[in-house]
Amino acid sequence: MAYRDLAENRCSEGTNHPRAIGEGTKIGATAIFTPRRHCGRTSEPVHPERLLQQVKAIADTGFLVAFASRRDQHHTWAKNLAVQVTEPLLTCDAVLAETAFHLRNSALVLAFIADGLVRPAFAVSDHLDRLTELADRYADREPDLADLCLIRLSEVHPRHPVITTDLADFRVYRRGRREAIPLIHPES
Repeated sequence: MAYRDLAENRCSEGTNHPRAIGEGTKIGATAIFTPRRHCGRTSEPVHPERLLQQVKAIADTGFLVAFASRRDQHHTWAKNLAVQVTEPLLTCDAVLAETAFHLRNSALVLAFIADGLVRPAFAVSDHLDRLTELADRYADREPDLADLCLIRLSEVHPRHPVITTDLADFRVYRRGRREAIPLIHPES
């Protein structure tokens, strides 16, 4: 189900409600970087509309919070991006819990799942050894469980970029040892 339908189908009001997404067909100020293995360069911009038509993506907390909250500085970017979503974005329970905490609205986060914006696609217990390795590797950055799960999701689904507002960390994190994680993010 196209997520833009959620905007038309929801009736409740409130600043943190999906109805706040409005209408739009363009991805405003979005930068998408995908890894390249050529001459040591790790990323190059890609046209956002073409990329979103070709691949699925992984949703981070920052994107979901920005989408739901009109007060978020990246709200317009996130709502314009969300209307382009035609299949659920992959995510993990840790991201959903963080999102519910930041929005102070668990029902809204559950609606994201029910209405097809996101799909939990990760069981921590299935990836415990790798998550422990990642936690040790990035200990100096003090990564939260959500970030570790998203790194692992990116390893398991290498064609899925991560939609995030957290560039400080996700530009450092790597899949495997050296591969940059492809990102969809607002322009700085």
